[in-house]
Amino acid sequence: CRCCADGRRHSSILYNILRSQERAAAAASPAGQGPRRGQGQASRGCPCGGWRRRRVALRSPQVACKAASAVLVKTLRFVQNVPCFQELPLDEQLLLVRSCWAPLLVLGLAQDRVHFETVESAEPSMLQRILTTRRQGEQPPPRGPAAGRSHHGPDGGGPQLPSAGEIQAIKGFLAKCWSLDISTKEYAYLKGTVLFNPDLPGLQCTQYIEGLQREAQQALNEHVRLIHRGDEARFAKLNVVLSLLRSINANVIAELFFRPIIGAVNMDDMLLEMLCAKL
Repeated sequence: CRCCADGRRHSSILYNILRSQERAAAAASPAGQGPRRGQGQASRGCPCGGWRRRRVALRSPQVACKAASAVLVKTLRFVQNVPCFQELPLDEQLLLVRSCWAPLLVLGLAQDRVHFETVESAEPSMLQRILTTRRQGEQPPPRGPAAGRSHHGPDGGGPQLPSAGEIQAIKGFLAKCWSLDISTKEYAYLKGTVLFNPDLPGLQCTQYIEGLQREAQQALNEHVRLIHRGDEARFAKLNVVLSLLRSINANVIAELFFRPIIGAVNMDDMLLEMLCAKL
């Protein structure tokens, strides 16, 4: 990040001056009294928000990927056990699953209270890459994401690891679900609303699917009114949860939880195989 780099560039002189002034002020102040909050303290975060663009990976991929794979199996089993879903043609089923597997999976992660931690991925600087390739007698690599990654950035470049901002969106969604203490039935109705999306291009049974989504929403509303009579805003809060799902990218989920275990296998192919199997 440029603003952080600029700060480091001037730290040798300016930082030492400020530190000496801070020590002098601390010596002159009454004992046990430090600088006030916000004074003499540098901001820990980057003011330009560059941390959101930093690439991250799972701290414990074996544990997190295993948990996510188990949730994916549960999710597809749930989908297969919905009678109305089974009545749809296979190509319609596959179209729905391809479009909603990621939000359904994140709902499943929330329901199973799956926690995961990430670490920043150390990527060599452009100078380091140039020096390394010159030693090897090769041409310096072009600027851009490293090879072998699968999540494509907004600039249309090569695949990338998820960014810290994208992971923060997932964790924010999980925290929101956990704060609402969503019940098993509420999760089921939310999943039904996500699964039966009539707005997908290419669907033939649009009216039927739209009716199923409406039924899921009505069932959720009736359940909330019956169980949470004192909380009139709960139904709206649960719909906010659905709106938060739109900010979660399926490519990010695939890269984070499944690329370490399936490599370059296409997620659509894997979903088709799992959907046609008896889970």
